[in-house]
Amino acid sequence: MATTVQKITLSPSRDIPFNKLLLSQSNVRRVKAGVSIEELADDIARRGLLQGLSVRAVVDQAGVETGMFEIPAGGRRYRALELLVKQKRLAKTAPVPCIVRDSGIAEEDSLAENVQRAPLHPLDRGCVKTLPR
Repeated sequence: MATTVQKITLSPSRDIPFNKLLLSQSNVRRVKAGVSIEELADDIARRGLLQGLSVRAVVDQAGVETGMFEIPAGGRRYRALELLVKQKRLAKTAPVPCIVRDSGIAEEDSLAENVQRAPLHPLDRGCVKTLPR
């Protein structure tokens, strides 16, 4: 007898204005390491945002969406975008690509985004041509 395979549903993506985004306290990253926020901001200014932010709608005490979205995963990218807004290189209402999550635990999303990534092997780094800045 054939078994039915459960189909998954991916979270929808949408552009959300930067000024409707809030950094969540649920982000698991606490130690600052790797590329600085300034370097990341410069890279985003040069190439654009290569990976969207993972967000959840903020709800009030009655459970009604407020129109704001918290970011449990993508805090460094958010901070880089925030720096670009402060530098007036990005409009505060600029659309930001986001994956809108409606279920699960924010800390789990943040942890998964950071743990599930595979670092580039050192030999592969030598194969990448350095792009001019």
